[in-house]
Amino acid sequence: MKVVVIGAGPAGMLAGISAAKKDNEVSILEKNNSCGKKLLITGKGRCNITSSLHISDFISNIPGNGRFLYSAFDNFNNHDIIDLLNKYGVEVKTERGNRVFPKSDKSLDVLKVLIKELNELNVKILTNVTAHEIIVDKEKVIGVKYHETR
Repeated sequence: MKVVVIGAGPAGMLAGISAAKKDNEVSILEKNNSCGKKLLITGKGRCNITSSLHISDFISNIPGNGRFLYSAFDNFNNHDIIDLLNKYGVEVKTERGNRVFPKSDKSLDVLKVLIKELNELNVKILTNVTAHEIIVDKEKVIGVKYHETR
């Protein structure tokens, strides 16, 4: 199946990775000239990756009813992102408040891992493009129209 992900932030890159691991042909469309621009400034440039809390404890801290998140975390959780980082040699540390950061304190290290994984999975990344229409036929998405960002 062909999959198009709109946006190459952390969620978009991880969605692309997940879809590619299921043998889909994946393309990511990003309006900026590179992936993960906002990721680079998270945690004051240190990248607060995840929480070290057990998933049930993490969800109980979400305002409102966070139970709907269990199915998402069954597919990809805090241990999975740490394992992905470790696969490429990025070690993590846990600080106060159960916040997990790369030991290097560099968000760029996290971004490099995500891009390496996308490249290894042959995900096509198109930068400087803006999606402007999702094409639907008989309730099925059949394409995405996009143009170059100026």
